[in-house]
Amino acid sequence: MESTNKNYYINQYAVVDENVEIGEGTKIWHFSHVQSGAKIGKYCVLGQNVNVGNNVVIGNYCKIQNNVSVYEGVTLEDYVFCGPSIVFTNVRDPRSKYPQVGSKFYINTLVKEGASLGANCTIVCGITIGRYAFIGAGAVVTKDVPDFALVVGNPAKLIGWVSEAGKKLHFDKDGIAFCEKSNKKYKLENNRVIEVE
Repeated sequence: MESTNKNYYINQYAVVDENVEIGEGTKIWHFSHVQSGAKIGKYCVLGQNVNVGNNVVIGNYCKIQNNVSVYEGVTLEDYVFCGPSIVFTNVRDPRSKYPQVGSKFYINTLVKEGASLGANCTIVCGITIGRYAFIGAGAVVTKDVPDFALVVGNPAKLIGWVSEAGKKLHFDKDGIAFCEKSNKKYKLENNRVIEVE
C-alpha cells in the first residue's frame, strides 16, 4: 500500500524495515529496500530497485538513481547524486568461503556534499570523494578524490576541475576561474581547488 504518512512517500512495492528514519519530502520508489538502522534525510529521491543497507546514513537532497545499492559503511552527505547502476563496495577482499559479514568487517566510504557519481561507476571502499567532485560514467575509483575534481577512466584519473554547479573550470594565469552558473570564483593552488570570495 502506498504511504504518504509523515510527509514522505513510499511506493507500495518498496520495502522499508523497522527502525528506519526518513526525512520529510523524501520519495522511495518501487522495488527499493531500506534496511534497519538506515537514516535518510529530507527531500531525497530513491529510484527503482535501490537498496539502502543497514545503518547507512544519507543526507538531505540526495538523488539515487535506479539499481544502486548503498551498502553498510557508505555515508552520503547532502546533495549527492548517484547515477544509474553505480556500484559501492564495503569489503576489499571478499571470499564466499571466508565470509565477512557485519559492520566490524566493513571499510567505510564517505561521499561528501554535492558530489556526482556518473552512471555505472564503481567506488572501491575505504575512500573519500571530495565536495562537488564529479566522477565520470563508468569510472573505477580506487583512491581519494579531491574537492571539485573531475575524474574518469579505469582506474579513475584526474582530468580537470569542476565548479559547485558541475561546470568545467578554466583557470587563468593566476590560477583563478569563474563559474557563471554558480556565480562563484575558484582558485587552483598546489593541485587543489578552493572556493574564493
